[in-house]
Amino acid sequence: MTASDSATPLHFEPPGPGTWEQDPVHFPRPMTHYWQEMHPPAFKKGTGEFARFYGMLIDGIQVAYVNGFGYNQKLPAPEADIPERFKRAEQVYAQKLWREQLKDWDEKHKPSTIATHRKLQAVDPGSLSDEELATYLTRCRDHHAAMIAQHMRFTAAAVLPTGDFLVHAAEWTGLPHSELLGLMRGSAEVSSGGSEEMARLKRAFANDASARKILETDRDPAKVLERLRAHGGEAGAAIEAYLDLVGNRLIDGFDIAEPTALELPDALLRAIRGAVVDDAPASDVEESTAEIRAQVPAKHAQEFDALLAEARLTYRLRDERGVYSDIWAAGLMRRAALAAGRRALDRGRIDARQQMLEAGLGEMCALVMGRDGPSADELAKRAQYRAAYTAKDAPPVLGPPPPLPPDLSKLPPAVARLMRATLVSLGHIFGSSKAENKETVLYGLAASKGLYEGPARRVSGPPEFGRIAKGDVLITESTTEAFNILLPLLGGIVTDNGGLLSHAAIVSREYGIPGVVGTREATEKIADGMLVRVDGDAGEVTVLG
Repeated sequence: MTASDSATPLHFEPPGPGTWEQDPVHFPRPMTHYWQEMHPPAFKKGTGEFARFYGMLIDGIQVAYVNGFGYNQKLPAPEADIPERFKRAEQVYAQKLWREQLKDWDEKHKPSTIATHRKLQAVDPGSLSDEELATYLTRCRDHHAAMIAQHMRFTAAAVLPTGDFLVHAAEWTGLPHSELLGLMRGSAEVSSGGSEEMARLKRAFANDASARKILETDRDPAKVLERLRAHGGEAGAAIEAYLDLVGNRLIDGFDIAEPTALELPDALLRAIRGAVVDDAPASDVEESTAEIRAQVPAKHAQEFDALLAEARLTYRLRDERGVYSDIWAAGLMRRAALAAGRRALDRGRIDARQQMLEAGLGEMCALVMGRDGPSADELAKRAQYRAAYTAKDAPPVLGPPPPLPPDLSKLPPAVARLMRATLVSLGHIFGSSKAENKETVLYGLAASKGLYEGPARRVSGPPEFGRIAKGDVLITESTTEAFNILLPLLGGIVTDNGGLLSHAAIVSREYGIPGVVGTREATEKIADGMLVRVDGDAGEVTVLG
């Protein structure tokens, strides 16, 4: 029985003409009013930019929210633009256009984005006047929207080379995409929690026995983190730098309703302990690459090497564009909203500071400035509604059935190649298994190799991450790239939603822990504490008792 079993049935109408498809991978629950206002124009802007940059036959994707659930609709490219799109598509593979975007990301967008995050992070919102706080809320919202657009702008660069590699390598070898994607392991450091700050942290703790002793102290986690920050020396500086990098990021999800790392000190501290020990299994990617390459016909061997190199080159963008863009920006917006909530609480306008997270930006500013705004009861009802429903309560499609994919044989070769790679990649982001599950065996997608048995930890969201113990098997609807901070604690991961290129799949592959995604029903069929076997080779999850 789910939380939604006792909720009132919802009525759904298409938000406009045409077909609208639900996105349960990224939005497994209803989103806040703030998110529903901020997200659509930024998302449309970013997807439109990558579609035009790569000469795609879509003009981006628009999103609309129905009862808080996100629905996407692909926008066709204007008829007048098609000839120019065809010309641009001819350049994509000939000139490797994703390299241009990767260079732009590494040299311009990523460093400038981090600088802006830190500039906003340096502001203490609690010290601002009412008017200044309202202005700061707006600044954080504008930055968050810009980061959503940036996240989407780099989507194609992250997935096109991977999709193209999968199409060709599967044709040459007959191997499933799940096995081919194993060759990506090690090319996305960020997906396994890697950063310069984490590397520095590991070195510092390896050389400081007293810091390690503090880290293992069985005391209040928040106080342990403070002791480490005040420890002095390289270890203290390293922990400070690491928390400055990850502390205000969301732990999972995209909405400001989700907590940041510093709000979950117990989970954060245990994850740091796991990361410092660094007992992840060794990668066998070189051996696997050689085995798969041996199955490629000789005439395609060089092309295989080239395609694999391009896929590995940009693969990290799949998670980097989120971790360094909107995941951090969302956490800063949450911090500002909670500061506004504390002020409204002190003045008796709301009943808890977290209620401010249920308000739209204009409502937040009104409550801070003492003008009309939603009541505490109204905000409480919004929170109760979002907790009562999941994506399983919403229909997968609104409007007419999705149209059939375009007949690629009728397109120019370069355009067909581009569209084929795009369709394969999107299918692996959003597609779940279609196999019929049994009572004690669930059939998902083989995201990450390995076999593991352990206790199931049924978690519906970040507020419950504190229950995760070392060696647990996470059972959840879906995860985002931000979840990489907590992966050192897990023995395996199982999700309801998402495919082989979903964030949960990528992160589990990078950590080298068994992962099965897209089971559709794991959160319904696997109770908390059950003993389960995760078979990441076969894509199966077995309930043992």
